[in-house]
Amino acid sequence: MVETLDSLGPNETFDVVVIGAGGAGMSAALVAAIDGARVLLVESTEYVGGSTAYSAGTTWIPASMHAASVNRDDTSANAEAFLNRAVGERSSAAMRRAFLDAGPKAVAHIEANSDVKYRARPFHPDYLSEIDGSTLRGRALEPLPFDGRKLGRAFSLIRPPIPEFTVLGGMMVDRDDVGHLLNMTKSFASFRHAAKLLARHARDRMSSPRGTRLVMGNALIGRLLYSLLRRGVTVLTGTKVESLHSGANGIEAVTLSRINARRRIGVKGGVILASGGFNRHPKRRGDMLPGADPAWCPGAPGHAGGAQDLALAAGARFGEGALSNAFWAPVSVRKRADGTTAVFPHFLMDRGKPGMITVDKTGRRFLNENTSYHLFGIAMQKANETTPSVPAFLVTDAEGLRKYGLGMVRPGGKGLAPFLADGYLVEGNTLDELAGKLGIDASGLADSVARINRYAQTGVDPDFQRGTTDYQNANGDANWTGPNKCLGPIGTAPFYAVRLYPGDIGAATGLVTDTDARVLNRDDRPIGGLYACGNDMQSVMGGVYPGPGITLGPGLAFGYLAARHASARATQPASAAFTLPLELDTHAHAK
Repeated sequence: MVETLDSLGPNETFDVVVIGAGGAGMSAALVAAIDGARVLLVESTEYVGGSTAYSAGTTWIPASMHAASVNRDDTSANAEAFLNRAVGERSSAAMRRAFLDAGPKAVAHIEANSDVKYRARPFHPDYLSEIDGSTLRGRALEPLPFDGRKLGRAFSLIRPPIPEFTVLGGMMVDRDDVGHLLNMTKSFASFRHAAKLLARHARDRMSSPRGTRLVMGNALIGRLLYSLLRRGVTVLTGTKVESLHSGANGIEAVTLSRINARRRIGVKGGVILASGGFNRHPKRRGDMLPGADPAWCPGAPGHAGGAQDLALAAGARFGEGALSNAFWAPVSVRKRADGTTAVFPHFLMDRGKPGMITVDKTGRRFLNENTSYHLFGIAMQKANETTPSVPAFLVTDAEGLRKYGLGMVRPGGKGLAPFLADGYLVEGNTLDELAGKLGIDASGLADSVARINRYAQTGVDPDFQRGTTDYQNANGDANWTGPNKCLGPIGTAPFYAVRLYPGDIGAATGLVTDTDARVLNRDDRPIGGLYACGNDMQSVMGGVYPGPGITLGPGLAFGYLAARHASARATQPASAAFTLPLELDTHAHAK
């Protein structure tokens, strides 16, 4: 039920209250509802979905029920060994084991009891594919497309995708759709696929401001919302949590506010924090992400850290020891016609393709362009400590632009005028002219291009070993005829560039919990009735980004654990709140 705060009575009590309606929070709310709990889901913004709605919706869950369809050889033990090598001491081994144990159970439980459905991506390598225990397929799950028309009026609650990731005024496309659209004049199968998409979108636009065929993150959020409403979960949007109220057995109530309404809501089982982390906190962002302009953050609004502040006041603490306090991606920034700012993450469509290089102010390459977006963002900041590298410059030629596009500029090489006019895209008839317009060293750029052109011929990049791992090659061009799928020449005038900035795509540092997602106090004891998952929780990946979907995967797994524990707690007598049945309280505390 979608309600308003003032529609709730003055003495309302829920078994479980979830703060934050992103992927983790909605999953936790759904699991609690499946377990029979009376659930309230509270979202501070006007939409549900959080940054999950902007994302590809990829969920990293090793050894799930879907894994065998594409990889029969992978096991949870393989994944644990991989994470031990990739993450090591940056997070608790017990927390990682809890994630690996709960993840497959969460997928099976939700799929058996809701309209949330996943499938294994046939080929989606772990990002650190050079580490033993990595796989090329099976761990990355994606949501099945969803028909948003099933939601009726509630469809408008879903946060729309980033406009620059849609086509034709709001038509969502996934990676398979893109391939068909680009090949629709070359393949009958692609033409038929594209024709169906276009016909569906044309019908949608007769009655809807955007397409109702949802894919990727929007599909996951649509399926979660549909399932929550069918389960009778109460959903409040535009509502903030003002206070957590403690009693003899821990958190027993919350105060919520919306415009001129305020309600104190009783809580029997627990409050689950899933508000998205600290990334837009007015103070903590500056302390934890120094030098990272908030304007570079491509995440959805809402993750202002207010819920975490309340947890800290109740005795919680932040984790330590992560590789980075956030997860990163290179982004480009452009002002839209309506005055809003578009922040475009460069995940895989351009920077790792042949004929693309990234250079700093001196015109020199300083990283492997095919590394994961997280390591790319970290490398930019590290390099900037000694040589101006923020912004960095993603450079290609006319052929590269035509084949792959450049950020918000679509493949094809047409429609460049508005991007050139506002300076998002920079063009030069020669490399010297391009360097002059960018304000970078022309001789350095010329040398970098000459080097990459030689490397394209040999297939070997002695400077940064580009194209030497399975992950890197997966992000190259499978149809490239050169010796290295990631290396191609730059030589066809005119030449183009966009500016890149390190954009934080999610928090890695959060509240310390145990393996049931219970928030721990400074003495390492659980705060009764308080849980955290998603980016509000200290990442089990320790600020490392080993594979696709390593935020949504743990968000689902620990949302599941939190919901099941809180739901069980709601059925206990008040005096027994800290002594749950043994089978529900067997997880060890973990820092």
